[in-house]
Amino acid sequence: MRATVKDVAARAGVSPKTVSNVINGVVPVSPDTRSRVEEALVALSYVPNLSARGLRNGRTGAIALAFPDLTTPYSAEMSHWFVEVAHERGWSVQLEQTGMRPERERELLLRGKEHLVDGLVLNPVSLDESAIVGAESLPPVVVIGEVEQSLVDQVRVDSVAAARDMTDHLIALGHRRIAVLGTSGEGLDTATARARTLGWAQAMAAAGLPTGDDLRWACAAWSPGAAADAVRRHLEHGDAPDALFCFTDSLAIGAGHSLWEAGLRVPDDVSLAGFDDVADGRYALPPLTTVGLDKRLYAERALELLAARIADRDRAPELVVIPHEVVPRASTARSPR
Repeated sequence: MRATVKDVAARAGVSPKTVSNVINGVVPVSPDTRSRVEEALVALSYVPNLSARGLRNGRTGAIALAFPDLTTPYSAEMSHWFVEVAHERGWSVQLEQTGMRPERERELLLRGKEHLVDGLVLNPVSLDESAIVGAESLPPVVVIGEVEQSLVDQVRVDSVAAARDMTDHLIALGHRRIAVLGTSGEGLDTATARARTLGWAQAMAAAGLPTGDDLRWACAAWSPGAAADAVRRHLEHGDAPDALFCFTDSLAIGAGHSLWEAGLRVPDDVSLAGFDDVADGRYALPPLTTVGLDKRLYAERALELLAARIADRDRAPELVVIPHEVVPRASTARSPR
């Protein structure tokens, strides 16, 4: 016979309501209680009746998660943690790719309004292009990333401070001509690019160092191939910088290829740094200096906000900033000059 919520509650020594809270993932439950309930769920092979649950509370048990580009290592690692944490809350995840296409965000918002999903986590690249702007009403939504907005709940890293910290690290190593890769330009203008460029410029200005256009390197896309093309182009028309700070680890990996192609050694000739601390960067040769963040914590905080929004549509929007750290590795070294 199929196990019921009452069976699980009896085995775990809790109320049926507590079991429902664990399964639905909306109301917070203490770790000890959650563990007992989850053990009982496994022991009894409990399978929730999603159709019946949806009829009772108007929820589907599913959320949508959208990233601009699912091919990047950063999106893959973040998606992994969102799916893991969502499943711990009893939610399934519908994964989407939005790119620079706001109509895809509008489709997701409509899916939420039609109660096909309980809530959404969106990662818009620019607020001007995001479908959340100008919408008459919104389903439960959490925005992740660097767009500056106060319309909905948001989780992000302070990219201005993080870029400033990385630039300060490179300056402390004795580098003076520090270029950045991933700035806005060539048809690609994102909130993240603007924030990280600002942090770099603040640190450089505070140290009395140049921030001219010759040190602001744009690329057609935030991909290794586009990064390699941009670095190759800049090296053909000018001298290499002392250090190159790339706005993602994927950009840094592409940049490293073109530096090697030009006969420049990392870090002997050019120190190279990235952002995001993805596995590809940790195992690159040499291992990549980067800005690190706790991706599981990021997912936990975002889904906590989403659960709270599902439970209370009228609560004030909340902003959560995830801590960051500079992670020094072998791709950067003290300047010989």
